[in-house]
Amino acid sequence: MFAKVGLNLKILVFTVMMGALGNVLFLLSETVLSWGQIALDISHIGTLIAAIYGGPLPGLIAGILVGLGPGLYFGYIGGSLGLLGLIGLPVGKALTGIFVGLLIRWLKIEKRKASSLIVIPVVLAGYVPECIFTVFFFQVLVAIFLPLISQFVIPLLVPILIKAWIEVGIMGFFMAALVGNSGFSDFVRQYFSKEMSEGTAET
Repeated sequence: MFAKVGLNLKILVFTVMMGALGNVLFLLSETVLSWGQIALDISHIGTLIAAIYGGPLPGLIAGILVGLGPGLYFGYIGGSLGLLGLIGLPVGKALTGIFVGLLIRWLKIEKRKASSLIVIPVVLAGYVPECIFTVFFFQVLVAIFLPLISQFVIPLLVPILIKAWIEVGIMGFFMAALVGNSGFSDFVRQYFSKEMSEGTAET
């Protein structure tokens, strides 16, 4: 079910598609999925699909692409983080893509029974590096490079992290449902190599 191969053109196309999906979901989060000051951001779905089915490299690339939309929005359009936001947000999302992909491989989830349920703690654990980076981003980078707005932005860190963990939990359950759906997995599998398909047939 999960890729064990490197990056090729077909996987790259799939990864870019997941990056585009993530940005569309982010756009929806700021419009349709927004209630007053609260917006449900599920853009990481694109990152997670790429990481779970493709591994750490597609997860890394998809995470960077998925982070461009939020980076532009909070950097220049709807926020004041500027270039720091445009760089920092993609880096954070890329960390989740890398670590979720690595955990999927290290734990050999494709060989486990009820692998779809194991996806939930994997997604939660995979978000930890991004969470740590988020704290570093606000407490250190914003304080150093954007001191004029740091007094307004840094107090928002705790609410941001609480909201992020809720969103990651929701996406973890959503990804478990997708992984457990054979139709979806078969669709994604077509983007990967023959070696992956053979490995899946043995599980």
